[in-house]
Amino acid sequence: MCLVNFHFQDYRFYKLIVVANRDEFYDRATATADFWEDYPDILGGRDLLHTGTWLGMTRGGRFAALTNYRDPNEGQRRFSRGDIVRDFLAESDAPVHFIQKISNNKENYGGYNIVVGDGNHLFHYNNVLDEMNEITSGTHSLSNHTLNTPWPKVAKGKKRLSEYVQSCPGEVAVNSLFDIISDQTMADDLELPETGVGLEMERLLSPMFIKIPNYGTRSSTVLLTDKENHVTFVERTFQDGEFQVENRFVFKIDEI
Repeated sequence: MCLVNFHFQDYRFYKLIVVANRDEFYDRATATADFWEDYPDILGGRDLLHTGTWLGMTRGGRFAALTNYRDPNEGQRRFSRGDIVRDFLAESDAPVHFIQKISNNKENYGGYNIVVGDGNHLFHYNNVLDEMNEITSGTHSLSNHTLNTPWPKVAKGKKRLSEYVQSCPGEVAVNSLFDIISDQTMADDLELPETGVGLEMERLLSPMFIKIPNYGTRSSTVLLTDKENHVTFVERTFQDGEFQVENRFVFKIDEI
């Protein structure tokens, strides 16, 4: 997962609006979004190599999304980062307690950011900086550095989602949210970050929707949780930049 734009609270109809892209090598085996057989309460796509995920939600309203922290010199680590999302969704620890627990094992994973919580509270943790933040209401964006780092794709995604929410008088249109995340425009060179991958690769990775040989956006996800706890989860998958299939799920969060 390389870009997660989200609007939290501060909206008449919704607690949480998520518009996200997962970027990955085209040949990495992946299952499209569904409720999992071994964890029936978890909804999300699934990495079939390590059985974790990059974004998911449970019937009980727990939400998590993860992005890698870009570091081309990073070595192999003991565990897959996708396990962290799966573990949060499968467990019942409060978000703060869960973050405290994973921070004790931060060296076991490559660099990552994770957003965890529910429609009432959200938290962000970055294991490279070893920092946790409670997320405030409003629009936020997360790519491969830390929360709201003003990379071009982050600034653009955050601005477009914020403008859409502010201009929308009622229920949001799922297709309009997908339009936000489908932008393939490269950033100007002067706006590019320097993350150690070289200028040409910085250009190729700068769009919100990536399409390059062997690697790119594999799925886009829109997740809506309204004030009555109704959830709409829509995933569109891609191969070599071409649309493959859409999976849509609608349910109400279980009340405890």
